[in-house]
Amino acid sequence: MDINELLEPFVRMLDAAAAPATVRAIEHGGSPDALWSEIAESGFLDALVAEEHGGAGLSLAGIEPLIEALGARAVPLPVAETMLARAVLAQEGITAPEGPIVLVTSMTQPVPCGLVAKAALVDCGDELVLCDMAQLSPAPTGVTNGLAARISGTPDGIRLPRPASGLRAIAAVLRAALIAGAAARLCDVTTAYASERVQFGKPIGRQQSLQQMLALMAEDMIACRIAAQLGASQGIGPSLATAATAKITTSAAAPRIAASAHAVHGAIGISEEYDLQLLTRRLHEWRLADGSEGYWSQVLGAARLASPQPTVDWIRETVFA
Repeated sequence: MDINELLEPFVRMLDAAAAPATVRAIEHGGSPDALWSEIAESGFLDALVAEEHGGAGLSLAGIEPLIEALGARAVPLPVAETMLARAVLAQEGITAPEGPIVLVTSMTQPVPCGLVAKAALVDCGDELVLCDMAQLSPAPTGVTNGLAARISGTPDGIRLPRPASGLRAIAAVLRAALIAGAAARLCDVTTAYASERVQFGKPIGRQQSLQQMLALMAEDMIACRIAAQLGASQGIGPSLATAATAKITTSAAAPRIAASAHAVHGAIGISEEYDLQLLTRRLHEWRLADGSEGYWSQVLGAARLASPQPTVDWIRETVFA
């Protein structure tokens, strides 16, 4: 199937249902039910579920552009996480709950979209547990308009086998794709603003310093996209090395991209009524979620040092396998 056959209707649906005004309303405490119903009724939530279990049977690499589209629109719901959770549950013959599902890879770190989730798939170290989100006592992190939640308690619910690399590796790949999508949208928005904003009689985009900034921003954006595609290439069970490579690249680029976007826009970029901050706030949140570049650098470094292979051979066989 041509990816455009999926991507175009998905993007049209998101543009209509998840406009910036809707995103703001949910961030300010409004109900996400209408937006979730629109997404659920589209059928995309079962994109990764095998055909024999009633899904579309698509690969993670095949739907990676859809996850980028979610990131580009700062969708305030765990759509990609729910897609993954439904696929994992279907493999075990478990019927997924109807509402949004978050992936919990650490009980000590904030969970993105935890305040709007109905259920959680929790990595307990030796098994996965599917439980109601209410069991984890989700609480705001204190970040203005943030939807991430701090959690506590002991999850209790349906138990299922834990993948070899746990949930954190695949969750990191999902974050990488979300970052890549937001980065692409920020590049488009910032380039357009630089072309339209006139100062001293000419667009600011004609200034050599801004052109260099935009070029570096575009380089980071392309690196994020390549890294996200690499992470998704191994499906829903990526190796730790591949997931680490994807998350290191995107997390390291996220603050640079956000800073460049705000530098070009100036004061207007941080105003609540301007859409830029919807995306840059997400970049900073996703950078830290499921392991920052520092965490994954340690994982990747340890894996490299544990192998006697020459570095190039190790990269070929481990990262690009």
